[in-house]
Formats: sequence, C-alpha cells, structure tokens
Amino acid sequence: MTRLDPIESETRVGNRAIVIGAGLGGLAAAMRLGAKGYKVTVIDKLDVPGGRGSAIWQDGHRFDLGPTIVTVPQLYKELWAACGRRFEDDVELKSLDPFYEIRWPDGTKFVAQHDTDAMRAEVARIEPRDVDGFDKFLQDSAKRYWFGFEDLGRRSMHQLWELVKVLPTFGMLRADRSVYAHAKRRFISDKLRMAFSFHPLFIGGDPMHVTSMYILVSYLEKEFGVHYAMGGLAGMAQKMAAVIEDQGGTLLMDTVVDEIVVDQGRVRGVRLESGLELGADVVVSNADAGHTYDRLMRHAPKKRWTPSKLKRTRYSMSLFVWYFGTKGTRGDWADVGHHTILNGPRYTGLLHDIFMKGKLSDDMSLYVHRPSVTDPSVAPEGDDTFYVLSPVPHLGHGGVDWKTEAEAYKAKVLAVLEKQLLPGLGSKISTEQVFTPETFRDRYLSPNGSGFSIEPRILQSAWFRPHNVSEEAEGLYLVGAGTHPGAGVPGVISTAEVLSQLVPDAVT
Repeated sequence: MTRLDPIESETRVGNRAIVIGAGLGGLAAAMRLGAKGYKVTVIDKLDVPGGRGSAIWQDGHRFDLGPTIVTVPQLYKELWAACGRRFEDDVELKSLDPFYEIRWPDGTKFVAQHDTDAMRAEVARIEPRDVDGFDKFLQDSAKRYWFGFEDLGRRSMHQLWELVKVLPTFGMLRADRSVYAHAKRRFISDKLRMAFSFHPLFIGGDPMHVTSMYILVSYLEKEFGVHYAMGGLAGMAQKMAAVIEDQGGTLLMDTVVDEIVVDQGRVRGVRLESGLELGADVVVSNADAGHTYDRLMRHAPKKRWTPSKLKRTRYSMSLFVWYFGTKGTRGDWADVGHHTILNGPRYTGLLHDIFMKGKLSDDMSLYVHRPSVTDPSVAPEGDDTFYVLSPVPHLGHGGVDWKTEAEAYKAKVLAVLEKQLLPGLGSKISTEQVFTPETFRDRYLSPNGSGFSIEPRILQSAWFRPHNVSEEAEGLYLVGAGTHPGAGVPGVISTAEVLSQLVPDAVT
C-alpha cells in the first residue's frame, strides 16, 4: 500500500489539493485552486467529467444527463477570468427566447420569455386581474435576488454570527413563507401560481415548503436571460477540465475515493477504493455532503454532522428520467420547442405525494428537453434527441421497487407525451436509456438516490446547511449542491467562489 506523503507540520499549508468529484462544483473548485497556486488532483468515479452535468453518447445521440441551461452567465465569465482566461473563447452560449412553455391538460399554455411586456400579456391572457400581482412578484423577486444571491450567496455563512446579522432581513422578506405561499399572495389564478412557483423543483425543493427566497429565479431569468451552452453542459465540463490540466492539474477518472484520511483533526489526503493513498494539504469534497460525512469520514470523529443528524436531514426528491432518440422527426412536432413543461391534473396534491407521502402517483408532471432544435450536434441529421424528466419520491421513503416499476412508469410517461405533446412518439423511438432513483444512488453516490442533495428548506439553508469550510477536520472544504449556497447550477458554481475566499493561497 502506498503511504501518504508526509506533511511537514500540522499547521503548514503547502500546495497539494485533492478535489473529490468532477461535477461542475468540483471542476470550478479545481480551477479556483489552480489559480491560487495549488497542484490539484481531481478524482471521480465516472469516465467523463461533469457529474450530473455529464453526458452519454449512444447510437449517434448525445444525451445531456442533467442540467440543460445556463443562467447568470457572468458567474462563468468571472470563473474563467480568475484563471486568466476568457469564457467566450471556450464556450458558446446561445440565448433561448422563449425560455420554456408550460402546458396544462385543458390546452392552456403559458410562454415564459425575456420581454417583460410580453410576460404581462401572457399573464393577462390567463387572468387579467393578475397583471398587477405579476409586477409586484417581480419586485419581490428582485429584492430576494440582490440579498439572497448577490450578498449571502457569494460569501461564506459558516459563522453563526453571520446568520444572526441577517435575521432581520430574512424577517422583512418573509423567508419563513414558502415559494408557493408567496405566489398565492400575488396571483389569483391557480395556473399562474404554478407558473411562478415551480422553479424550486429544478433544485430539488418542494415549492410548498422551500423558503420564498427562491422566487429570486424569476428576476434572474428576466435580468440575465436563459442560455444553452452549445455542446451541452457536458461540453462545458470538458472545457473546465482542459483549464485544470493547463494549470498543471490532473484528473483521475474511473477512480473511487473510499475515505478521507484524517489524523489528529486534520486531513492528510484520501484513500482510494484500490487501497492507494494520496496525500494532500487541502481536500475539497464535491461528493454529496451526506456521502462525505456518512461514508468518506466514517472513521473520523464528528462534532456536528453525526449519523443521527444526517438521519434527520431532509433530502430532495428524486427523478425518473427517460432519454430517447427519434428517427426522422426533426421536422415533426413543430410547436414543441427546446423546453416544455407538461402539468398533470394536480399540482399541490402531486407535490404532497412526492415530498410528504413518498407516493409514486399515477398522474405526473413532466419536463421535456428537446435540445436538437437548438443544437443539431446532439443527434444524427434529421433525427431528434429528447429527455423527459418526472419528479418522483426518493428512495428513503421506501415503497417503490424500481426494478419492477420502471417499465410500467415509462409506459405511463409515454401515454402522457403522446396525448399532450408528441403524437405517435412510440413508433419513432430509435434508442433510449432510463435513469431511476436507483441510478442516482449508484451513479452519483447520492444518499436516498436524491436528485439534488439536501433539500433547500429554510432550516437547511445558509448557516444551517453543511458549511463550505468543514468544522469536522482542518483542511477539509465542501462544494456542490449540498453546501452553501448550493441548490442549482449557479449556486453550485458559487460554492467554488466561496471556497476561494476560505482556502489560503498555496505555499510553494
């Protein structure tokens, strides 16, 4: 067995850093560390970088597995700039307008788009009395963006005093109120309440319980637009990996970290599943926070993130995702754009089934991604690439055997798609792949197979969330969806920015 490289003293910080996980948070962290002079090694169990933002190539189709859009593009420009580079030289963003279309079973449609007057017209078409409420909602959203994202989201919240100082603002903004409750105060129409409250589902949160701070997404979309990275986020992850390698860093793919090695309260490196030990002065975990503390630190004493506390932690819902390619359909379904959301007959009831009862319901709401209308490279010429996503309970609720349920559930999804969006779909599918909650558990080592790590409820946000600088071992840091600010790709990228404020410059 290879031993850890010696560290000269318990307090010395050298220039060796290990990042566990090559998801977007881990890649951004490695870029930031490289810019600070660290010799970085990134380790990931997958064969390609990107984590949940990676892709699978199958029969000429590229299936982008997770996030599909880029918002707040300045975050990426700042990340690249910190490394002495220009984001625009590596990644081409294409603005999407409209952003997405929401459809209901009765045929009603709502088109979310960049122009505010056009959005007012969409609101008025569904409920004229809600136009004033829409304007107020945007004002509410802007206040929460500047406080929640640009202030709290871009600095560490690991000290309790930082939370105490902002409690009055949390109170003034009614952070205790849920996203749905806030939308309900501003809109008369149930459909518009859904249209302006569903966004937490994209970060794993229950709109009925996630803090209303997350209505900031409406302002974020309006102010900065919604963009698609040509080549997908998997392509952007490849560019991030290239920056790391140009900085002198290394990526070890197809490699599993078994344990974070801690000695006398300080990290010494990691032990791989193979038994090989790698030494480091700094260890950054982009693995799920629950996996980090429960598995990777299983032999280290813990003060805060004990097994009992982790057991009480609420995780996000999981996902059923069906990736498929269709033959000769590029000119078909002309009214189906890049992003479509299909509502089921219930909204709040379905949320209650997923998050509170842990019940797999017969009805469903679906998110449909058709990137081939924007990026022809995702499919063979004339063909289409899709994925359809359905929020489902995570594995911690029990009661769903996905080995027997997956095919039946896929058939239900197909029936909804053929009826509401893509008639004749079944006969045109040429290749496919299905992810269930068990896939999220096994592929991403996600506790309970959750899709988005720890749910961003108010008492699981900011100081209450796992901290970017760990209190469990000196030299250990966390990035990704399970830490602050986490939740969503912009939040994940911001965790690396917060990290860079906490980690000292490398000593060479």
